[in-house]
Amino acid sequence: MLTRVDVRGVGDLRAALPRPAGGGNEASVVDAVRAILADVRSRGDVAVRECTERFDGVQLDELVVPDDERKRALDAIPVDVRDALETAAANVADFARAEMAPPVTYERAGLTVRTLRRPVERAGCYVPGGRAAYPSTVLMTAVPARVAGVEEVVVCVPPDASGRVPDVVLAAATIAGVDVVHRIGGAQAIGAMAYGTESVAAVDVIVGPGNLYVAVAKREVAGEGSVGVPSAFAGPSEVVVVADETIGPDLAAIDVVVQAEHGPEGLAWLVTWSDTAADAISDAVAALAAGAPRRAEIGATLQANGRCVLVDGPEQAMAVANLIAPEHLELLVADPESLLPMVRHAGAVFCGPWAPASVGDYVAGPSHVLPTHGSARFAGALTADDFMKPVHVIDVDREAFERLGPAVVALAEAEGLDAHADSIRIRWQ
Repeated sequence: MLTRVDVRGVGDLRAALPRPAGGGNEASVVDAVRAILADVRSRGDVAVRECTERFDGVQLDELVVPDDERKRALDAIPVDVRDALETAAANVADFARAEMAPPVTYERAGLTVRTLRRPVERAGCYVPGGRAAYPSTVLMTAVPARVAGVEEVVVCVPPDASGRVPDVVLAAATIAGVDVVHRIGGAQAIGAMAYGTESVAAVDVIVGPGNLYVAVAKREVAGEGSVGVPSAFAGPSEVVVVADETIGPDLAAIDVVVQAEHGPEGLAWLVTWSDTAADAISDAVAALAAGAPRRAEIGATLQANGRCVLVDGPEQAMAVANLIAPEHLELLVADPESLLPMVRHAGAVFCGPWAPASVGDYVAGPSHVLPTHGSARFAGALTADDFMKPVHVIDVDREAFERLGPAVVALAEAEGLDAHADSIRIRWQ
């Protein structure tokens, strides 16, 4: 099920490697998303309800999940699931606090500049649905927002066929301290959070992964300046597994399959310099996919973007990985630390047989909202700092003003901005 690509001896890897399909630039996707966003902006709740009926097959009266339904959901889920959600939430919060940028104070001869970090007031978290329930995504988005100090956190999640949000997702929202849950999915949810409707108040920042339509919708509203969106393109899931013959084929194969089970438009690549490993792992992938409960989703991903790439050695393997810039990069080799210095572009890196990407998906601590479709070249994982903005506080004493003033005047005159220069001169009088 993995298409073989042999780049051994190839100099121009960029030309030799296929680019993943489904990057969200297709005219049909962009046009459809723009139409939905314009409709939501114009007609508010009415458009959201019509889109929900058209795309999710559900007629909704209320778009907000009642508080008592959320409270009931927390009591309804199994104890071990609740414990797991609380463990994951605690790990995410602890890591988010540890990773936050520290306060900065710069002082030089009477000039003092401080960086104050202030959270946004309202954050919108998109949580996928449809093919599966994702309580983990609630935690991975809402918990960092809470750590950042956001006043109000809202979640949008697609309703199921009965018009409800799964109990486990509502329970996660309660554990994460979410204020409001809306049963809305797709591009219409992004539009509602960006523009505001009768039921959905506009937010300052929208985060969270989704399908191509959701990811493109986030890109569109960000481009309009309607709302802040982290720069990563958080679309369909991706994994590149670099493996050698020292790793059991089943271990490598399951890690290729894991991300593929999210569904079509994702990416699942195996990269190896061993013919033996390539054959054994590819066979194991086919066997796992054939017997998997989500074999339809896995098969669709592997058919479109499943590859087994044969390379000359570790250096070329990492060159391939860096060109793809995957969301998840697994180093299943005898000495993963030796490859780590060669990693340039990846959302998250998982080293060795005891660190599968699924650990990062749930409990490691960093958010699993990661860059996809090559955006790891310029963006990284969602962090608490994505919910904050730096505010610089500048203080100048008289001595520093006298020293720096001439430079301000010279630059202002060079730019033809007389008032800027006069704002200095008037203080010299």
